[in-house]
Amino acid sequence: MENQYCKVGSVTSILAGKQAITLLEYQYQCFMERASNIKYSNTKLGEFFELKAKKTKRRLEELG
Repeated sequence: MENQYCKVGSVTSILAGKQAITLLEYQYQCFMERASNIKYSNTKLGEFFELKAKKTKRRLEELG
């Protein structure tokens, strides 16, 4: 039997420069939208998306 390697959980680096900022801005908007849509029906999931949005915003500020 041969070894098989799985890429689940592997991390790919974000592109550099303008592309990275554009991608992070898009992710931030998506997380905020999801958080606002889910906030009242499922608070735990809404909090999760808010946390992801905050982390993404922090990373955007570091790049900008």
